Amino acid sequence: MEKAKVYFTDFRVQVGQSILTKLKTLCLAAGIKEIDMEGKFVAIKMHFGELGNMAFLRPQYAKVIADIVKEQGGVPFLTDCNTLYPGSRKHALEHMDCANLNGFNPTTTGCQIIIGDGLKGTDDVEVPVKNGEIVKAAKIGRAVMDADVFISLAHFKGHEMTGFGGAIKNIGMGCGSRAGKMEQHSSGKCVVNEDRCRNCHKCAKECGSDAISFATGKAHIDSELCKGCGRCIGACSFSAIRNEQWDAGDLLDKKMAEYAQAVVQDRPCFHINLAMDISPNCDCHGENDAAILPNIGMFASFDPIALDQACVDACQKATPIANSQLGDHLAQPDWHHHHDVFLDSNPNVHWKETLEHGEKIGIGTREYELVTLK
Repeated sequence: MEKAKVYFTDFRVQVGQSILTKLKTLCLAAGIKEIDMEGKFVAIKMHFGELGNMAFLRPQYAKVIADIVKEQGGVPFLTDCNTLYPGSRKHALEHMDCANLNGFNPTTTGCQIIIGDGLKGTDDVEVPVKNGEIVKAAKIGRAVMDADVFISLAHFKGHEMTGFGGAIKNIGMGCGSRAGKMEQHSSGKCVVNEDRCRNCHKCAKECGSDAISFATGKAHIDSELCKGCGRCIGACSFSAIRNEQWDAGDLLDKKMAEYAQAVVQDRPCFHINLAMDISPNCDCHGENDAAILPNIGMFASFDPIALDQACVDACQKATPIANSQLGDHLAQPDWHHHHDVFLDSNPNVHWKETLEHGEKIGIGTREYELVTLK
């Protein structure tokens, strides 16, 4: 497979210039106008942010993409699917309220918002996965699959389960219906090492299943209630929780890649990552910790694997920020240095498997040429 082209620009602007203009220039240079959008429905997949989180992408970025689509004669809409866990996005009504409170509406974005898997998260389509090894038919939100063209607009950041969240996570996990998310997270259940538990209750605050209790003064996870989502693992500061299945992280990454394949196969797609406000955890949290790395820039490509790989490589070259989760870990005298910003931020994660498996099943290639725009 030939190297994919990934286009990049940083966040520097001259007086009188705009970051939004720069984003449009980047997308045009990367070839977004090569897609025939005339009269087509165009899904722009992004994360609207959990209430209380301030690291999600601002709606003005979405408007740039929606305006490009309309200039091409397309009919854009913003979309995301409902969540498994309690929060402000588990059904369509509160999801749209959340989006509106975070600034997303037809005035600010230039297009409508449609929750991809419907009112209760049950409106999905089973999509056969080309070259799928684990998932034979992915459960994807119906509105996502009804679109003629698909665009991913992702906030590139750290993640407590998958190491980083970029295009593949935005597409694979993000476009899965509630049942689809359950399938991706269903590899094994979480268990507690009581010797390490400090009874801080952080894990229970993140549990979407009410599976964690403290009757003995230590955390206990009810395996019947546990969905295996792993949010408790990311929440624990003492490495007291793990997945009982040794390869659960690998399987999550691979399933996520296969779900992404189901979304992008057989139709025109374009992908954008903004590596900014690089928080250690997902935008699904009702808070965002300080960024672990400086703002890097904006990336665009037709190849989501190459795009994520380029963002990963840029992050690995960046200087960690001292007053952050990553910086605090690296400052510990006895810290085991992984020399990997994602592993040093969240030591229990797996991330390489996402890109390796995505390349294996034909989503794209990790080999890329970086084209830098000023």
